[in-house]
Amino acid sequence: MPETGYPWPIETTRLDNGLRVVVSEDRTAPVVAVNLWYDVGSRHEPDGQTGFAHLFEHLMFEGSVNVAKTEHMKLIQGSGGSLNATTNPDRTNYFNTVPAEHLALVLWLEADRLGGLVPALTQETLDNQREVVKNERRQRYENVPYGDAWLRLLPLLYPPGHPYHHSTIGSMEDLNAADLATFQNFHSTYYAPNNVVLTVVGDTSAGEVFRLVERFFGGLKPRADIPPAPDGLVVPATGAPARETVYADVPAPRVYLAHRTYPFGTPEYDAVTVLGYLLGHGRGSRLYQRLADGARLAQPDNIGAYGVDLAHAPAPLIITATARPGVSAEELTAGLTEVVDELADGGVTGAELDRARALLTTAWWRSLATVDGRADTLGRYALQFGDPARAADRLPGWLGVGADQLAEVAAEVLRPADRVTLTYLPEEKA
Repeated sequence: MPETGYPWPIETTRLDNGLRVVVSEDRTAPVVAVNLWYDVGSRHEPDGQTGFAHLFEHLMFEGSVNVAKTEHMKLIQGSGGSLNATTNPDRTNYFNTVPAEHLALVLWLEADRLGGLVPALTQETLDNQREVVKNERRQRYENVPYGDAWLRLLPLLYPPGHPYHHSTIGSMEDLNAADLATFQNFHSTYYAPNNVVLTVVGDTSAGEVFRLVERFFGGLKPRADIPPAPDGLVVPATGAPARETVYADVPAPRVYLAHRTYPFGTPEYDAVTVLGYLLGHGRGSRLYQRLADGARLAQPDNIGAYGVDLAHAPAPLIITATARPGVSAEELTAGLTEVVDELADGGVTGAELDRARALLTTAWWRSLATVDGRADTLGRYALQFGDPARAADRLPGWLGVGADQLAEVAAEVLRPADRVTLTYLPEEKA
């Protein structure tokens, strides 16, 4: 396997209704992955409709014109396959992996719920899934220690009115206030063939996929007036750091430092990704060496740095650590900021850079080791950058980041004046 590039074949077509289709043949195992990236996420949601994109991730499994409630899941799993879906600020993603002989079944199911969800959507189904989302909010965000950190960081990073100001889980008030017709209109607006990329990877041919996709999706009508997402690339600078302290049922103080950087897919964000690995990925990272092994301020299993790969805004770099017993939040914050500020001022060593490159190389090829991972990657690059073959640029982009570029980017994005600090303290210390 080559060190860089994308070694599998890629073939594409576009139907008359605008549906983009990507196929990558791989005959090494008798399975296929079918992956759909819809160009709708929380950044597309109008005022008063937060959480809609995520709710439809749930509703799309609740039946369509020719598929009964929950039958989509039963048919895929009954065929020996797996399936799921996720939503983020940029997109909604539905993915299936099945034995290759069931490819036609998956494509028919996906076409039916794309074109036939609205006529089958009932008030009962809507009310039921609203309750499911409320329970998800409780289980994932509200009733887990530090679980609402992302919900708190977004408003600190992006001001009111910015498309990334709110999370995908959205507002329960917005979800409760909307009627059935409003939800039906949201689906009709964004769930159109010209607003999705369909990717198939595995034991099939491009000709076979194109034939089946034309058969099942070709009759679906496009939407001519899909509203563009609001521009999120500009975030007005406040000139002052943002801070929030939360007293909660948590076992120890935890600190998050966050910085707005550059959009995913840019050369500058490649440097940010390398910075994240250098700072907080694994036992050899600078944060681990300094705060876990050295000063012993942070718990070794709760320390890290990572970028959130948002493509249409200055994506955040998040740095976090949890205090060891007896260490205060103030001591932990001072240790974190010292390491981050030193990186911004003093650059990196060659050994650190080599280590980060090696880890990123491993992570990249691991993400492409399965047909599922490849289908997701190709769908992403086709939707967000217009060309699935641009996936081949990612690893060379990371490996091409040099020490001088890292120093320049670190000095630009890690400035204290633009820093967000979120601190969790145990309730009994309030």
